[in-house]
Amino acid sequence: WGVGTSGSILKTTNGGVITSSSIYNYLINPDYLLLQNYPNPFNSTTKISYMLPVNTDVNIKIYDISGRMIKTLKNEFQTAGTHSFIWNAENLPSGIYFYNITAGKFSETKKLVLVK
Repeated sequence: WGVGTSGSILKTTNGGVITSSSIYNYLINPDYLLLQNYPNPFNSTTKISYMLPVNTDVNIKIYDISGRMIKTLKNEFQTAGTHSFIWNAENLPSGIYFYNITAGKFSETKKLVLVK
């Protein structure tokens, strides 16, 4: 077993050939997916990635620990597929933040930690 970046989980039974992968499973059964930001914790910039099975409106927002909305990162129509971008949080203080994606009827939130 091995764990990689962006939430990938790999398994080998013979020491070299990958027999299963969370990203591979996505390709077989496409669904909405919000990956964990990388790196996390991060210092100023982090990469946020997600997968869309269909073309849809996408809204991604950042919230602080008290639930106050800090910033809208995306609010646009996007095509199906894998998307990623770098978020620069250099103007924010260290702390715990949350990022939420809403796409169609899908909504998911993950935690990120900013350490300066």
